[in-house]
Order: sequence, then C-alpha cells, then structure tokens
Amino acid sequence: MAMSYWYKNVLPFSAMVAVECSNVGIYIVFKAATLKGLSYYVFVFYSFAIANLVLLPLVFIFPRTTGLPTFKLSLLYRIFLLGLIGFVDQLCGYIGIEYSSSTLASTVSNLTPAFTFILAVIFRMEVLAMRSSITQTKIMGTIVSISGALIVVFYKGPAIISVASQAPPLTHHLPLGSSQTKWVIGGLLLATDYLLTSMWYIVQAQVMKIYPAEFTLVFLYFLFATIISAPVCLIAEGNLSAFRLRPNIALAAIVDSGTGFSLGVVVHTWGLHLKGPVYVSIFKPLSITIAAAMSFIFLGDALYLWSIIGAIILSVGFYAVIWAKANEDLNIGEDNGVGCLKSPSITQKTPLLQSHKAQEV
Repeated sequence: MAMSYWYKNVLPFSAMVAVECSNVGIYIVFKAATLKGLSYYVFVFYSFAIANLVLLPLVFIFPRTTGLPTFKLSLLYRIFLLGLIGFVDQLCGYIGIEYSSSTLASTVSNLTPAFTFILAVIFRMEVLAMRSSITQTKIMGTIVSISGALIVVFYKGPAIISVASQAPPLTHHLPLGSSQTKWVIGGLLLATDYLLTSMWYIVQAQVMKIYPAEFTLVFLYFLFATIISAPVCLIAEGNLSAFRLRPNIALAAIVDSGTGFSLGVVVHTWGLHLKGPVYVSIFKPLSITIAAAMSFIFLGDALYLWSIIGAIILSVGFYAVIWAKANEDLNIGEDNGVGCLKSPSITQKTPLLQSHKAQEV
C-alpha cells in the first residue's frame, strides 16, 4: 500500500516539480551563456542534436512494433512539418529570452492552453456548446489569459525588487532603442513561440492518430529538426568559429538544454499516462515563481510590478481553462458510466492540456 501511494502520488509530484525546475534552469543557464557571447543559433542547433542522441537509445529500449500501420511517405511529411514548427518555435523562444528575461518566458508559456484551445476550435477538435457553463468558462479563461499576457509583455512598471547586475551587455541584440522596446519585442517573440507550440500540438495530435508510437515519433521529430536547423543556423550565424565548443558555460548550457529537453519529454509522457493531462498542466504556473526566484538570485533580474500583476491575471485565466477542461472530462466520464476523469488513453480528442517544449514534443 505504501509503495503504491509513493508511486502514484509522491513520485509524480516530485517528477513534475523537477521538470519545471529543469526547464526554468535551462532558461537561466541559456540567459547567462548569452551574456558570455553564446549565439542562439549555435545553441538551438546543438540542443536539437544532443536531444536526438539522448533519445536514440530509448527507441530501442522501448520499442513498439505491434498494431502499427505501415510507415508511409505522407507521415514523413507531417513529421517534417513538426520539425519545422519546432525549430522556428525554439528559435523564437530563445531569442525572446535573450531580449527579455527567463521570468517573462515562464509567464508567457501559460498562454499555451489558451492558444491551443482557440486552434482546437478552429480545426474542430474542440466542441463548443455556447450555453454550457463549462464552454463559457473556457472562453473567459482564454480571454483573461491573453489579457494577462498582454499586460506582462507591454508593461513592466516600477521595479519592486532589483539587484545591480554586473553582467556584460548582450552581444546578439539588434540595435534597438530602449530596454522597454527590447522587452516588448522579446515578449512578442515568446508569444509567437507558444503559438507555434500550440500549432505543434494540433499537428502532433493528427500524427499520433496515424502512427501511435511515441518514442519513434519523438526521435524522428528531433532528427528532422536537427536536419532543418543545421543549414539555417550555419547561414544565419555566419561565423563558423562560433560552432566550436569549449569547456565553458556555453557548453554547459547546450548539454543542459539537450539533455533536459529530451528527458523532460519522457517524464511528461509518463505523467500523462499515469495521472492525466490535467495533473501535468497544473504545474505550469509553478514555473513563474521558480523563474522569478532563480533569475533574481543568479542573474540579478528585477521583479516588476505590472509583470507580477499580469502573471497573476494570466494564471487565473489559465486555471479557469484547466477547471473547465477537468469538469468537461468528468461529465464525459459520468455519461459513460465511469464516474471519474478519463485517462489519456481514453481521451485523445485534443492535446489542449498536453505539456511543451515538451516543449517542445
């Protein structure tokens, strides 16, 4: 009994918190590495490549060969599209972090459920019953989330807590005017990042219906993303010597990202199977607090008044969508005589509450 409780409750909780800390840690180390001159093009390319190497043995350790359809060329096209979306997604995200902060990245990431809900409605993966209180809550939660994100992006406000930073100026910024302008551009890039993440979820849902082999598809996704990123990053960076890795913080950031990115996908996949998407998604706003604390401690980033207010508003809207989705699944389960939340294996209608940059899978 004690072992069962530990496996079903303590272990998932600890794993989800660890993944959120890992994701924020990747942002923090990346931000610190850019202060030392790391190019985000170099970072993105090597991160995909290392994630690919980490996941390669998992394809053989956890093979799935029964009940799978024939691997067709049309499926490769869809996986290639996933790789393209994922590459642009990552590039926008890390450029956005360099222009703004890791705290803003963690805050804006909570827009993913709202964006996914809108796209799911457009692609008819989500059913709207306008007279239903659950549907009304999802719509209002989406609007509130986007409103909170707009506040965070466009208004910094006065610094509540700040520490004088001795960090050198960033080396890869465009010649922009003010820090406020950089903050807004960074916020818009991060919003684009999580919009692309939502698009990735929509395409992923279609691919999983065709070929339900998670580890194989994830590996192929990283493979295509690496192939796409190689020529683009080489051309965009221009300086080939920047791709020469040395034992410094840049190398640590790349290894941390590639390893954490791939293993985070594995943990989230396990969590979705064991506890369901609502449980996994409920930990996302935790990244705001973690990012704010770690950025303040390690990078000296200031905490701004309107950023905190916007983050609170965004989180309220986020949890409204979570609550509505949970009650919707509960009602479906009761209608089917289940009387409880349906497991991910039963409900695959929409990836609304699935994790990212599982970020990124």
